[in-house]
Amino acid sequence: MKLINKTANNLRMALAMLHDFVAAGVAWTLAYLLRFNFDLPANFAAELELTLIWVVPLQMAIFWQFGLYRGIWRYASTADLRRIFLAVLLSAAAIPLLFWMLRLGLVIPRSVLVINPLLLILLMGGSRFVYRMWKEQGLYGAIKLHGEPVLVLGAGDAAASLAKELSRSSDWRLVGFLDDNTERHGRTLNGIRVLGGLDGLKEWAKRLSVSQVIIAMPSSSHQQRKRAIQLCNAAKVKALTVPSFDDLMSGKVAVSQLRAIELDDLLGRDPVVLDDAGLHGLLTEKVIMVTGAGGSIGSELCRQVARFAPARLVLFEQGEFALYTIEQELKQAFPALDFVCLVGDVRDAARVDEAMREHRPEVLFHAAAYKHVPLMEQHNAWQAIRNNVLGTWTVARAAQQHGVGKFVMISTDKAVNPTNVMGASKRLAEMVCQALQPSGDTRFVMVRFGNVLGSTGSVIPKFREQIARGGPVTVTHPEITRYFMSIPEAAQLVLQAGLMGQGGEIFVLDMGEPVKIADLAKDLIRLSGFSEEEVRIEFTGLRPGEKLYEELLADSEHTLPTPHPKLRIAQARQADLAWLEKLLEWTSATAMPDEQVRAALRDWVPEYQPNSQQGNPP
Repeated sequence: MKLINKTANNLRMALAMLHDFVAAGVAWTLAYLLRFNFDLPANFAAELELTLIWVVPLQMAIFWQFGLYRGIWRYASTADLRRIFLAVLLSAAAIPLLFWMLRLGLVIPRSVLVINPLLLILLMGGSRFVYRMWKEQGLYGAIKLHGEPVLVLGAGDAAASLAKELSRSSDWRLVGFLDDNTERHGRTLNGIRVLGGLDGLKEWAKRLSVSQVIIAMPSSSHQQRKRAIQLCNAAKVKALTVPSFDDLMSGKVAVSQLRAIELDDLLGRDPVVLDDAGLHGLLTEKVIMVTGAGGSIGSELCRQVARFAPARLVLFEQGEFALYTIEQELKQAFPALDFVCLVGDVRDAARVDEAMREHRPEVLFHAAAYKHVPLMEQHNAWQAIRNNVLGTWTVARAAQQHGVGKFVMISTDKAVNPTNVMGASKRLAEMVCQALQPSGDTRFVMVRFGNVLGSTGSVIPKFREQIARGGPVTVTHPEITRYFMSIPEAAQLVLQAGLMGQGGEIFVLDMGEPVKIADLAKDLIRLSGFSEEEVRIEFTGLRPGEKLYEELLADSEHTLPTPHPKLRIAQARQADLAWLEKLLEWTSATAMPDEQVRAALRDWVPEYQPNSQQGNPP
């Protein structure tokens, strides 16, 4: 097979050289004929024959040196045309120099020396591009009468690249572009016209019988892309999109790798700008430990940290299967990464101490927690306190004893004016870290944020399952709202907050605008290809401990800005070591029933109002 391929390549190279050899001869001859209006005097005819013997071999030698025969004509590009231009330009300068050195006494008309390179560029470059057109779509391929008609939203670089890819497809027929830049209206990309602005989508889709639209706006802001998706929904056309700008720039995917619109496209936000240099200083060649490493946030933290090449990554996780899953992923994605997987409970002081004594982490991300609100509210309230409060103290105290430089705790927006046990337990965990801050060298940093898309136990996977079963999709209340961000964005901002924190701060992530869960369900139903008549929404009533509206700051708190636009610092009520000692005495007690836990929490967290949905701002 290799021999056959090599023979075929040699044959293609020989044919290309033969073509250019003939082209060089034809161009030189035509230059003489044009100079004399095709009435060539006898003396110049003799000169033409003599000079051809020298000119053509000289040009071929230059063409060879410029690598004109290493490319494939089918993929001829502007880079090939540039090489042809430079090679011909050099040969045009070399020809008179050659004849001056040979001293043959020839008088070559100056106009021939000017006309020849122009003709040669036209013959060599034109033939290559004509061949490419013929191979890709035939000489009349621009007039495509087959394939499903499709409109492209956007008329920038990504759209132009996509148009080239679509022109080779037998499944699609590109009928026009829509772009809000009025300067592009009426112009053409790859022979296809920019019809107008995005607001005209509904009209153009009806006029051109379009049922599919491709959104080619990878470098636009999230709000612009979201508007494009909403226009597609209004026009009742199915929307596809090109990969993100970051993925295109990294070379991981091509612009032609279209995908369906996902919920992230509607709820996602503009990319996080990270202080890469600072994070390299925090993480690179350092031992990093992550508790709860198999959870949604913990596993994403492991992925993000792995990118910065730590000396070692210590994964601490109670769930065996969750730990196995992230272990297998890291092995494949980061084969050079030194990491160790430890099964353990954050409440087990001996196991936590053993892990830190052996591996000596320099930075610790504490993501281990019980976080499911209704589950922790009934029958499990005491376990929420033990895991989220006592577990945090166990890990934090061990971090102090073993010289961990920075301890970053993952908190929640439910810790603000909590109405449930889970939120109150996380507020206590924040206060534990604040109380420990003055007593050692470890710097404690807390990070609050809301819901993350697709996390374990979140509403999105539940909705998908319900839609797959044909419905109904259950929503607790028509007005219930939540903040959302993607798991990677949350993890990146946790890293950034960890870098910026000096000790004792509670960082609040910019969660953007709150989203109605009912609207979220409607979007997901529509993106799954159904209508609300086919998959209905059913309202079931608020669950125990659930708020209508989440808050990121308590009423008595205020925030301070930071250098990062998506991070602010909450100034919250502090706790001291005397308070901590009393709290630990309580959390070390024997198990107590849910009502007793809730009653005690009112004393420990004064802002805690169990099962209250009143007074929460929209």
